[in-house]
Amino acid sequence: MAAMEAAADAVLAAASRAFCGPAAVFIQIQGCLICLTLGLGWAVAALVRKKEIRRMRRRIVDGNSFAFLCDDVNELEHSVQEKLPRVSVIMPLKGFGEHNLQNWRTQITSLYGGPLEFLFVVESKDDPAYHAVSRLIAEYKDKLEAKVVVAGLSTTCSQKIHNQLIGVEKMHKDSKYVLFLDDDVRLHPGTIGALTKEMEKNPEIFIQTGYPLDLPSGSLGSYCIYEYHMPCSIGFATGGKTFFLWGGCMMMHADDFRQDLYGIVSGLRDGGYSDDMTLAAIAGQHKRLISSPPVAVFPHPLSSDLSFSRYWNYLRKQTFVLESYVSKVNWMMNRALFASHCYLSWGFVWPYIMALVHVVVALRAPYSEIVKDASNSSCELVSMWNLTKVEIQLCNMLSPEGPKVSLGSYNWGLVFIAVLVDNFLYPISAFRSHFSQSINWSGIRYHLKDGKISKIERENKLKYTDLGGKHLYGKRTYPSKTSLLGYLSRTVAQWHQPKKYDV
Repeated sequence: MAAMEAAADAVLAAASRAFCGPAAVFIQIQGCLICLTLGLGWAVAALVRKKEIRRMRRRIVDGNSFAFLCDDVNELEHSVQEKLPRVSVIMPLKGFGEHNLQNWRTQITSLYGGPLEFLFVVESKDDPAYHAVSRLIAEYKDKLEAKVVVAGLSTTCSQKIHNQLIGVEKMHKDSKYVLFLDDDVRLHPGTIGALTKEMEKNPEIFIQTGYPLDLPSGSLGSYCIYEYHMPCSIGFATGGKTFFLWGGCMMMHADDFRQDLYGIVSGLRDGGYSDDMTLAAIAGQHKRLISSPPVAVFPHPLSSDLSFSRYWNYLRKQTFVLESYVSKVNWMMNRALFASHCYLSWGFVWPYIMALVHVVVALRAPYSEIVKDASNSSCELVSMWNLTKVEIQLCNMLSPEGPKVSLGSYNWGLVFIAVLVDNFLYPISAFRSHFSQSINWSGIRYHLKDGKISKIERENKLKYTDLGGKHLYGKRTYPSKTSLLGYLSRTVAQWHQPKKYDV
């Protein structure tokens, strides 16, 4: 036993001495720079979101009680609303999770005043989502244009893409825009109107997108997912042009699909695995504009039983995306993302490992002079906290009668642990995805060859991967067009009685 302790002490001492050399100092400085860069990015993103909050508050002070819907209250007049373009909302569904029902309600009770149809697309009638969404549609049958579409099994692309393309085939012939939503997106009342307004204002926009604000449920897995999304949120908080695209919210011109512009339909259908990465690559290849308006941030409650193994499978799915591509340039971009993300992730984690070794050595040998301080994360965590706070404020303002989101529900000790765990595991997941070239997602195993899906195996039809939240809320009523202003007035009157959101 003594020999083992002596050997362990020797290893610790050697590691501690090695972690004091020039290379170790470089790694520690590099880790500090990564933290500072992330902190700066989150600070800039928070400024963009704060700017929108200030704009909304000014409009409220100026007498516009419906600032969460529009810039000018006159936009709610019937003469303006009847000129709005038709929008088709397509939602590919898979399974029925904790938050699905509430998410669907926020989507179908949108306060968009123009023609609007909802297409819920499922793989088969055996999917639990089929009966759940059918009952929901029945509740609103006289106030809603919606239907459930059975797409069948995918054979050449991912099931999600297959469902999306079947939805496109079934959408109304007069639809000007198509909005793809994930079933874990919780919309604000004015989201569809805000996205449509931007598309009408700037016809050069190819795709409009947004990004989720994760609400961790308390498990380490849920905090790891929150931490994974937060660095990506910097690229979506631009208030306009961006190079990033999130498949959970994408608005596009319907005619682009009807005409198969740039081969978007064939690019998705023929071996496509990831809808957002494929469309982002096509947009980049043809120099088309992707836009992310500042109001496009959506609360995303995570499942109460989100275990660490489910987080790992989610991370595997995210890294597997980089193995799919539609062109040689897209392949090169994905390789660059692969290398840079792996390098930066471990470049961030290694200083903490070094610091831990120094601490252990100090505890084992109080006479050791090698003690380092592991405190370079404070700036990063404060900046992450600030952006989260600002996005929570914006979400609460955009959904004044919805369940309120609270910053107090976040455990920042777990956030710090999740930062280390997620960044440590990302390269491992990425390399595994690269060498395996296959992934099991929602009971379907996809195999890639040359960046395209080459084989699909259905291993377990009853296995669903749900990252959704844990609460269901009461039924909301849907306003008729003739009483829109009256409904909004009642909404504003209810602001002083917010519901408490408890994650």
